[in-house]
Formats: sequence, C-alpha cells, structure tokens
Amino acid sequence: MDRRRRRARALSRIRSAIGLTLALTASGALASDTPTPLRAMAWLAPGADLAAALGRQPTECLLKPDDPALARSIEIGRAAFRDPLLLGGQAARAGLSCESCHAGGRDNPHFRFPGLSAGSGTADVTTSLFSRVRGNGVLDPKPIPDLAGPRAALKTPVTALPAFIRGLVVEEFDGAEPPAAVLKGLSDYVSALDPAACPSARDEPVSLAGHLADVRRALAAAATATDPQTAERMVGAARAALFRIDERYQALPAETRTLRAAARRLAALQAAARTGAPGLDQGIEIWLTDSQSLERRLAARQAQSLYVPAHLTRLRRDHP
Repeated sequence: MDRRRRRARALSRIRSAIGLTLALTASGALASDTPTPLRAMAWLAPGADLAAALGRQPTECLLKPDDPALARSIEIGRAAFRDPLLLGGQAARAGLSCESCHAGGRDNPHFRFPGLSAGSGTADVTTSLFSRVRGNGVLDPKPIPDLAGPRAALKTPVTALPAFIRGLVVEEFDGAEPPAAVLKGLSDYVSALDPAACPSARDEPVSLAGHLADVRRALAAAATATDPQTAERMVGAARAALFRIDERYQALPAETRTLRAAARRLAALQAAARTGAPGLDQGIEIWLTDSQSLERRLAARQAQSLYVPAHLTRLRRDHP
C-alpha cells in the first residue's frame, strides 16, 4: 500500500512537470508567470542555488580525434546527447536529455527529478515512470556517474557502449530506435569523453555563446549526415538548443520574436531534412551566416537575460 501511494505521488509530480513542459512547448516559450520559468528548474531540489545550478556548468572533457570521419560522428553524438527527443516518451515531454543528468558529459550534482531521484545527483535507471521494460516498481536511485571520470570507475567497456546506449534509449526511456549513425555517434561521443582532455577549470558559466555554439554544431552535424533520418535529428537538436536560449530571453519581447523567427526557419529546415528535399545544405549555410547578426543582437541584451546569475537568484525568490 505504501509503495502504491509513493508511486501515485511520484506520478502526480512528474505529470505536473510534463504538463508544464507540454504547455510551454505548445506556446513556443516559457511565460514569465509559470511555476518554473526555466525548464531545468523542474529537476532541481527545492531551495537550490539557481546561480550555481543553472548559471554554471561542468567543462566538457572531449578528446579531438585526428580522423575526420570519427570527428563528424562525435559531433552527431554530441548533438543527440543534448536533444530531449532522443529519449522519447515521458522523458522527452519533460524536456530531459542525456545531458540533463550528465551536464557537459560529466555528472550533475544538482539533478533531483520527482520520482526519479532520492537526493541531489542521483537517478533511478529502473523507474517505471519512464520505462515499461526496465521498471521494477522500486525507487532505487544511484549516484550519477561522471562520464569523463576515470575509465576504471565506469562499468561499461567501450566495446559494449552501442548496445548499452541503445538499451538506455529504447528500453529505459521507451524512445524510438535511433538511426544507426546517431547510435554510433553517441557511442563515439561518450568514448571521446576522457579525463585527459579535461580543462583546468572544473566548471564555467552557462552562456549565450555556449548555447549558440551548440546550435551551430548541431546544424554542422546535420550537413554532414548521410541519411535523412540523421539529418532531421540533428536539425531537431539545433532547435532544442535554440529553445535553451529562448527561455533565457523570455522577459525581452523583441529578442524573443527574433528567436521565434529563427526557430521557424529551423523547423522548415527540419522538414526539408525529413523529406530529403534538395537545398538543405544551402539552407543550413544561410542560417549559420545569419546567426552572426542574431548573436550580436542577443549579446547586446545579455545583461538583461537569465544568463546573468543575479537574475537567476531572483527567480527563486519570485518562484519559490
């Protein structure tokens, strides 16, 4: 009986978070009077330091290969790693991606999702909330591992990564079967996370430049894709990255309108990728060129955006 009550309460909390995300997705933005103005606030502990949790992020420890083909595959995996639609199902509706738990491919000491975590920095990989296959009906979260930590601390050998990652996507989160190039890219990306490549600083500010770089890198990966399914996924990952910028500018109407226009152009590119229509590469090139002026405009107002730690701190006061 107690277990059923706990599960009911957890389901209620997660449905609230998912309902909020669906409403925001339908409107195309996060309204300023929503319970969680930034989507990631839904998976933080009550009273969390938002400036620390959402204003800074771990630095990425990514080895750069000499092989151009491997480098292209890693970029495909990197984009998919940050895209909530990879996981599908309830997780995608809540806006969760691989990076939600593994920020920058590392860990996330601030992560605490209702029904998935028992304490900050933990997650239950056998929860019935997300999976019909692996759910065991018991809340048994484990610490989130640092994927760029010592190799000896990671239980999955590199050779087993493709099958392991596929199991996470398809079985743990009920996601759709990833295109072969995306699955290989994810494996190559995780394999390229290495403590030897870690910068001297453990973390860095979350910034407009960093998020816009994610958009551009995902689009560049779309341009290198050799099949329509992967190209569509990569443009979708670019749209997801642009959304992370959009919600940081929610209080600035003019900038928001500019971002929505850019997002609509990405949606058109994604449709072209889906159908294999000609001109995708040219469309991506034009979008990337125009993103320079977009960046200048957004950078001019960044001091008024939610990239500023002081503004994040006020969010907690206004939305306890």
